[in-house]
Amino acid sequence: MARPLRISYPGAVYHVTARGNERKAIVRDDQDRQRFVQTLATMVEQYQVLCHAWVLMSNHYHLLLETPQANLSRAIRHLNGIYTQAFNRRHHRVGHLFQGRFKAILVEKDTYLLALCRYVVLNPVGAQLVTHPRRWGWSSYRATAGEAPAPPWLTVDWLLGQFAPRRAAAHAAYRRFVEAGIRQPDQPWAQVRGQIYLGSEKFLTGVHRQISRHADPEIPRVHKAPARPRLDDLLDQVARAYTTTVRALVSPTRRPSEARQVALFAARRMAGLELKAIAVRFGLSYTGVSRRVGELARRLAEDPALRARIEKLPIVKVKT
Repeated sequence: MARPLRISYPGAVYHVTARGNERKAIVRDDQDRQRFVQTLATMVEQYQVLCHAWVLMSNHYHLLLETPQANLSRAIRHLNGIYTQAFNRRHHRVGHLFQGRFKAILVEKDTYLLALCRYVVLNPVGAQLVTHPRRWGWSSYRATAGEAPAPPWLTVDWLLGQFAPRRAAAHAAYRRFVEAGIRQPDQPWAQVRGQIYLGSEKFLTGVHRQISRHADPEIPRVHKAPARPRLDDLLDQVARAYTTTVRALVSPTRRPSEARQVALFAARRMAGLELKAIAVRFGLSYTGVSRRVGELARRLAEDPALRARIEKLPIVKVKT
């Protein structure tokens, strides 16, 4: 299974989630909740992380964090580890509290952070636990909305600054913004790229430059190259160019057409998908995918006419 995010750099912004092991509760009462918030505050201060929003649910949490020092993994390891130790001592248990490692989505701040701040505090409403986020005491909503004092470890200046220069007006505008989300919930995850990136093409290209070519080899290829085109877009281009359908491209056949071979090549070399994902989509074995991609690569090197046809596809760049 692909490893969780390891990409970090100064100033990166993340949406972080961690769930209870076997989806079990990570808090049992308000004493546990208070302990979690205290541990979160200590983590923010000790690792100098900026926390823009947070919510604690019964079996998971959401955080929106900015890392000036590129230390997300160490910060979350501290939060989960220290809290687990306290929880286990209090409830006379042993073992893991959280399900594996945390999950993090790398976020383009100027484009998506505002919507995610709303999404995070609306989690209890979406779960039908309350009708308004102010009725859930375990989130950043009240502090950001001016309905409770903001603790020093919560960063509210950037978020409120998106609404108005004066604090009272910003509080009121923020409350209206969140309430609009109750009526029409956000769907930010539809825009996630490469499983762990949420941002524009310009942002993805910038992130790609941040990733060292010597990065952890276990990071999946799709994580290392977030700006690669989507497979569905590539398939549409190939289907139009060859006057066929996407269904025909992905349907197994004993004698694959040139269009199907080009689609396989594009899935591997342009979209950067793993062999397993391509095999599932095209109804082939791992070795079948590898063999056909290799065959087309050799043909491209020997057949200028084939190469010219493929290079006409708007988003397919031949790279053998």
